[in-house]
Amino acid sequence: MLSEFQETLLQSVKAYQSTQLVKNKYENVLQHLDSGIMLFDSDGVLTFVNVQMARLLEIPRHSLIGCNLLQLLRHPHLSRFKKKKILRLYRETIFYRKKNHELVDEYGRYWLTTVTYGDQMDGDFLLSVKDVSDFKLIEQTAYQNDKLAMLGKISAAIAHEIRNPLTAIRGFIQLLRPHLVQLGRDEYARIILTEIDRANDIIYEFLNSSKPTAPQKTVMSITSLLKEVVLLTESEALMKGCEIHLKEADTVMNVSIDVKQIKQVLLNMIKNAMDAIEEVEGDHAGVIDIHVKPDGRYVNVTIRDNGNGMDKALLARLFDPFFTTKEKGTGLGLSVSYRIIKNHRGHIHVDSVKGAGTVFVIALPLVI
Repeated sequence: MLSEFQETLLQSVKAYQSTQLVKNKYENVLQHLDSGIMLFDSDGVLTFVNVQMARLLEIPRHSLIGCNLLQLLRHPHLSRFKKKKILRLYRETIFYRKKNHELVDEYGRYWLTTVTYGDQMDGDFLLSVKDVSDFKLIEQTAYQNDKLAMLGKISAAIAHEIRNPLTAIRGFIQLLRPHLVQLGRDEYARIILTEIDRANDIIYEFLNSSKPTAPQKTVMSITSLLKEVVLLTESEALMKGCEIHLKEADTVMNVSIDVKQIKQVLLNMIKNAMDAIEEVEGDHAGVIDIHVKPDGRYVNVTIRDNGNGMDKALLARLFDPFFTTKEKGTGLGLSVSYRIIKNHRGHIHVDSVKGAGTVFVIALPLVI
């Protein structure tokens, strides 16, 4: 009888040990997922949090276990920004029954947050957070390409139809100009011709943004090109109260580029920087810093200004065709620049803070 009892006890111990091994194995898997995971029980107490979630909250794991939501929000190490996001998550989940949320953190990364609860969780609440920044970048690139393709169709359809009558109007105005001079109205002719030329320039930008010519590449030093661009813009910069500082690299870095197209991009970036500095009210000493440095197989050209800066909403639409905040802008300059850099197998990154300035980083492949 004792032997049977001992055997039953031994089997129970083995079963318990086996269960613990399985539990530890699954817990170990959850701990090392690249997604952040938190589990609240039916009483709202945090019973499990993995390493990734603790890293995202920037709080040690051991100080999180056993907290309820209120205690979590009052945690001394939890930033104010994260408190706002957690409260928004709670409100949308409880009051609007929303289970999927997309959030942007203070570092500009995108996170997909999913809340699972109900009968399938036996009253528990499972919160999982995954970094989807790379997917978001692919989505934004595809969206940008779709808009540029749409722009191509529009411009191809209307450009020639508008250009032909403009050419005819320009010709007739030139024929009438002597008569306007006799009437003392030569200024009218000048204004009309100027506006026709401006309309033609806009049409040219439409065509260039939809079908930019294939780059006619030449190997040259990126520093030499930047020196030339600074020389072209420094007089205008001085007139607008700006200083342009070019920090040259220690080594020669050659790139294979269409000089005319890349010069167009750089001039556009510097002109935008000057315009942003002009927007700042009061006595403001404008500074535009340009420097180059290698980054693996690329060379990064950084253009930094201390202008008015942009908020996140404006930043998100910066490369959209036709989007502009300038009174006389077409909204095509940065859209064209984006396409030119893409055609050179490079990329543009921009970061900005409202009231603190903007940084553009143009990356171009190095010639090795």
